[in-house]
Amino acid sequence: MNKTDLIQRLAEKHELSKAEAGRILETLLDTVVTSVKKGEAVTIPGFGSFKLHARPARNGVNPSNGEKIKIAAAKLPKFTPGATFKATVDPKGAAKKAAKAAAKPAAKAPKAAAKKAAAPAKKAAAKKAAKK
Repeated sequence: MNKTDLIQRLAEKHELSKAEAGRILETLLDTVVTSVKKGEAVTIPGFGSFKLHARPARNGVNPSNGEKIKIAAAKLPKFTPGATFKATVDPKGAAKKAAKAAAKPAAKAPKAAAKKAAAPAKKAAAKKAAKK
């Protein structure tokens, strides 16, 4: 799908002219770009978020001759998809992640209890060693 297709779909779904739908889309895109450029995050719940990502300067290697080169710092836009968007695109992956998350707290609980139980025993052993 390209921009023209998106404008067409907006116009049909909301009973707008193509020109009106185009202006609405342009306003939306301009607002997102301007906000991210200022360093503000744009979050659309269920869809995702757009943020400004700063990549620091670093050293690299020219692959053609092996010389070391300096790569300048850069500011890049970054999109992070939301959970609803991810689940819609890949329902199986979302189901696996949900099952894994549900199993994780149950697995953590015995380990945490074991650590708490072992802590007093370690302290007692440390006191005995200190007395000797």
